[in-house]
Amino acid sequence: MKKSYTLKLEGKEWKDCLKEAFNKKKKDINMDGFRKGQVPYDVYVKKVGIETLYMDAVDMAVDTLYAKLLSDKETITPAATPSIDLKAVTDEYVEIEFTLVSSPEVKLGKYKKLGVKKEKVEVTEEEIEHELGHLKEQFVEVKSKDNDEAIKEGDVAVIDFEGFLNGVAFKGGKGENYSLTIGSHTFIPGFEEALVGLKKGDKKDINVTFPENYNSEELKGKPVVFKIKVNDVKERIFPEFNKEFFEDLNVGGVNSLDDLKNYIKENKKAEREHQLEDDYLFKCLDKVVESAKFEIPEEMTEDEVNRLVREFSEKLQYQGLKLEDYLKFANTNLEEFKGTLKDEANKRVGYRLVMDAIVSAEKLEVSDDELEKGLDEASKQYGMKREDFEKEIGSKELFKYDMLMKKAMKVVTE
Repeated sequence: MKKSYTLKLEGKEWKDCLKEAFNKKKKDINMDGFRKGQVPYDVYVKKVGIETLYMDAVDMAVDTLYAKLLSDKETITPAATPSIDLKAVTDEYVEIEFTLVSSPEVKLGKYKKLGVKKEKVEVTEEEIEHELGHLKEQFVEVKSKDNDEAIKEGDVAVIDFEGFLNGVAFKGGKGENYSLTIGSHTFIPGFEEALVGLKKGDKKDINVTFPENYNSEELKGKPVVFKIKVNDVKERIFPEFNKEFFEDLNVGGVNSLDDLKNYIKENKKAEREHQLEDDYLFKCLDKVVESAKFEIPEEMTEDEVNRLVREFSEKLQYQGLKLEDYLKFANTNLEEFKGTLKDEANKRVGYRLVMDAIVSAEKLEVSDDELEKGLDEASKQYGMKREDFEKEIGSKELFKYDMLMKKAMKVVTE
């Protein structure tokens, strides 16, 4: 359901918005006869014009009017960000139209005993050995070998290198004192293998060919020559799983290799169980969505797409990257990128709609006692004081909704 509402803000409330808009920009105003940031409101309006305050004041009026709209019991419950249309603005009033979209009607199909099978959790010996190998890598010791000892598989070669295409050095093909682990396959195929057998101080020309799928048009598929010099050869010494190692590891209850294997197995099992629970839930939800009938409004899809963009942008920021840089690298723009997210957005919205419908169909509720107990348990889990936890989550209602969703999930999955 879509419905439009036109609201007017006038009199003192509108004038307060105008004055607040002025106060926001006052500190940056330069005007003859006054120190910067000291010009009075009336003088500014007379000389510059009140119209210059309209845009900021309208933003404030939108917030005020939208709050009023939502407080009206006759207003439909919005399921997405409203569209806003500025109808009129003067020095006496502002008139704004809000168009709200409510959640679509959902006709549930089957949502219990869905026949979805849970996978069994298994951790193989190969996986445990693989994790032991990772652990050894973390504690590996690297030390220089004797000058007459040659490079072998697993060693670290510290080299100077420069690459040449048709006798001309190419961009990005030079490095000094570069530590290269032989067998890591981080260089062009054939490069690391050509270093095996060399010793400290040796020089060599290495002939290799760049792969056809290399990311440089200039170099892909081309034969090149790398001139290298070996500055040092280092041996990687892996730790033994002995008493000293387990003391350094300092993990409670782990004092032997068997203890360590069991510790790895249990952690891997818990991690996989958590993942399989998530997979099981989503398989169940897919079945519920498949059998339900509803149409997702474009506004809800757009809202969810924007949320996905924000999530992706935040992940990039943790890696020290910006969304604009990613889009350039991917040779796309924001609108095209948003287009790739629509299916995922609709899937998320669909899940949310059927879960809300299940809450309604099952008459699920969260009592005040349940809410208080849930908040206490969650704050302890995160090692926070109750009041700090509540500030962090922003709203008890959001936490209550999350608890309702968990009850709905239980209905779907049990």
